Order: sequence, then structure tokens, then C-alpha cells
Amino acid sequence: MPGGRLTQQERQQIASGVADGLAYAEIARRLDRPTSTVTREVMRNGGPAAYRADLAHRATEHRTHRRKQTAPRPAGAPPQADGRDADAVREYEETFTTLLMQSGAPKMMARVLTCLYTTDAGSLTASDLVQRLQVSPASISKAIAFLEGQGLVRRERDERRRERYLVDDDVWYQSMIASARSNAELAETARQGVGILGAHTPAAIRLENIARFLDFVGESITRAAEQAREILYTKPETTPGHTAEPSTDRG
Repeated sequence: MPGGRLTQQERQQIASGVADGLAYAEIARRLDRPTSTVTREVMRNGGPAAYRADLAHRATEHRTHRRKQTAPRPAGAPPQADGRDADAVREYEETFTTLLMQSGAPKMMARVLTCLYTTDAGSLTASDLVQRLQVSPASISKAIAFLEGQGLVRRERDERRRERYLVDDDVWYQSMIASARSNAELAETARQGVGILGAHTPAAIRLENIARFLDFVGESITRAAEQAREILYTKPETTPGHTAEPSTDRG
């Protein structure tokens, strides 16, 4: 039934839909399930190229059995804050991770980013991440290096000189600017090919069109990111002895 665990028959329908090239939304509609359920099911069990209904069903049964046998939460592990439902939080984290993977992030990088975004502090140490994700320090180091290269996390030292990894309001701005910079570099490289291949050849025309497209997209991304940052995250200036008040001018 909708909202319960997927049955083996439903997994077979998902496998058939994936093999037929159906969108996850269409498969979900036929099953009367949320699209996120189908997306998470496929991505958690090998992705569209490797999804197999019988293997996915056995893997889910194994995870369920292992979860029931899991030891109580270690004393050092942080409890769920604000009365949050631990199962609901875990389900949400899996959904968020799956969507990040769909957008191109490798699995471990997606897990680390989700972990950072869903912690109230917005920052964790390497040992925190190792404990939460139950992976090796090397895996965390590799994931952080990737995310930092994409402008999605930043590092800083806390008062105990420990290195912490952070996500904050400025992270997505920096990521968008990094994306625009990458587009600009690709556009420049495409234009170099125009002269090499001959200005009026089909290949050169194709490269010039790529460069023009990337220029336009990159400039649009930069402009939109700067406007969003200014509107959403810039704090109003205050003068000594005065408290900033919200503006009533909506014009």
C-alpha cells in the first residue's frame, strides 16, 4: 500500500519501467507512490543501469534485519534535537542524498554534504563525519576535497585548533560563481578551437555556438547569484545609536 514498504512485485514493476526508459515520475504514478520513493529505491540499489528487483529486495531485507540488530546509540553520539523523529530524519537524509546523486554528485560526497546540511551547527569535524557515516577517515578526506573544489564546503579552525567543515548561506553563492568560472574557461577553450579548425567550418561554427551559449549562461548565473546574495543575505547597515528597521518601501 502507498506509504508502506515496497513489495517485491512493485520492485519488479520499477525494474520493468527503468528498462523501458520510463521517467521515475511515471513509474511512481503507476505504483501510486511518491516519485522520491522510486528515485531513492533505484539510486540506492545500483542506479538505473544496474537495478535488479530481486537483488534490491534482498538488500532491503538485509538492511532491515541489520537495523533491528543494531546496538543502542553510543553514549557519545548526538541525540535527535527538538523531539525530531529519528526515522523521519533518516528517510529525509536518504531522499536528499539521492537527489544530490541525481544532480551528479558521487555517493560519498552526497552523503557528506547531506550530513553537513542537516546538522543544526552547519559544521562538523572529520571525526564527527566518520562517526555519523561509519566510513573511513580517508573517505571523508576525499569527499571534502571534492566538495571544496566545487565550492560547496569551506574549512576553518575552531577554538581547539580542530579543522571543521562548514556549509552556510554563502556556500551556494560561491558554488554558483565557481560554476560560472568553469563555464567561462570552457567557452574560452571552445573559441580556441575555432581558429584551429577554420572559422567557417561546421566544427568551428559548432564550437563558436557552444562558446556563445556558455558565455550567456555564465553571465546570467553570475548576475543572478550576486542579486540573490545581496537581497537574501546582506544585513542592513546600522548607524551608531540606531537600530535598523525593516523597510516599508516595497516599490
